[in-house]
Amino acid sequence: MRRTAAGAAVACLVLLLGTACGSRLPESDFENRATPTSRGTADPIRVGVISSATSPVGGSAFTGPRDGAKAYFDRLNARGGIDGRRVEVRLCDDGGSGVGNNECVHRLIDEDKVVALVATTALDYAGASRVSHARVPDIGGQPIGPAYDTYPHLYGIYGSLAPRDGTPGWDGELYGGTEVYRYFKRVHGARTAAVVSYNQSASAAYARLVTQGLRAEGYRVVTEQVDFALPNFRAAAADLKEQGADLVFDAIDTHGNAQLCKAMDDVGAQVTAKVTNVQNWTSSVPEDYKDAPRCRNALWATGSSRDYEDVGDPAVREFRDATAGLKTHSQWQLEGWAAARWFTDAARACARAGVTRGCVDAFMDRGEPYTAGGLLIPVTYERAANPPRTRRACLSVARWRDGRGWVSQGDMNATCFDVPQIAYRP
Repeated sequence: MRRTAAGAAVACLVLLLGTACGSRLPESDFENRATPTSRGTADPIRVGVISSATSPVGGSAFTGPRDGAKAYFDRLNARGGIDGRRVEVRLCDDGGSGVGNNECVHRLIDEDKVVALVATTALDYAGASRVSHARVPDIGGQPIGPAYDTYPHLYGIYGSLAPRDGTPGWDGELYGGTEVYRYFKRVHGARTAAVVSYNQSASAAYARLVTQGLRAEGYRVVTEQVDFALPNFRAAAADLKEQGADLVFDAIDTHGNAQLCKAMDDVGAQVTAKVTNVQNWTSSVPEDYKDAPRCRNALWATGSSRDYEDVGDPAVREFRDATAGLKTHSQWQLEGWAAARWFTDAARACARAGVTRGCVDAFMDRGEPYTAGGLLIPVTYERAANPPRTRRACLSVARWRDGRGWVSQGDMNATCFDVPQIAYRP
């Protein structure tokens, strides 16, 4: 769920905190101080990965970033680690609950003393304020909720413009761009769009953003909300057919999308594009949508990272080579891989002085765009006092084709539009 307003430059780096009596380093710079040792014999660098591996949404819904990050660190360790030090990955499944998330945060930060969290993917990131208070950098997490636009020291995979002062966005409002809708309107001539969501807070909030954005781009919008526990997708599919929708957007999970697509095929709803989000950009499409061949071949995905099928790109090829043993591949895995690479670049920059929480956090907050070797549309951070009204935003687009998989639609760094930023409350 990309919030494009959440991604421009960054606050400036401050290593020394001035006082009336002189200067002192932040206490976090004294944590996990590296001890000089001979190459290959140093203590490992410990990182934590929190995922809702088991959750009400399903067993594999939130594991992609974890698997991608772990694959990166496995390959990194096989090649000697960071300055001769292994990266030790501590995994924690929070069960998709706030209580479980707080337990994971406590264990990883207070007991395991991790230097950073990487590729966090939590259905309920209840422990986010605790992570921020401990000044532990959380790198490349998925912004399922508003935490990455709320707290300092948290660095979501898509960046943020928000002040991050403890309140989501600007006075409780987040902002997102309309580039996806501009793309389908300009490139495919779409005019009527349906938006399908669950009656669940994160899903409903994202659906509101999509609806506002579509209307800002001049679409006629049909909204369909289904029950999270007992969804009636057939009724939603029949209505969007009746309304003549030529695009369908969603704020639902992979299983829900498969059910929606089957219902669309069953009622004969044909659309120009069934547009889904990055969470559903996976290689399991033939199995997930096996009962919906027409809808399956109308699937489009949009995001902010390079198509994991684009093996002509060397950074993608490295990811695919390292994850060849995985049963499936996904865009979230690639973004987890990018998050791990982001931490690694930070740790390498700190290796000489010591890989501490404070040093890694300073690297993250240094004010330079980051692309993970071209895997990401440039990610930046900036604590802007006022929300943006317009912004130039780029997007990655892919279309599913049976026998070919996800086919990239142009260069993600050139598919860009100057678009308005729409406010919404999470």
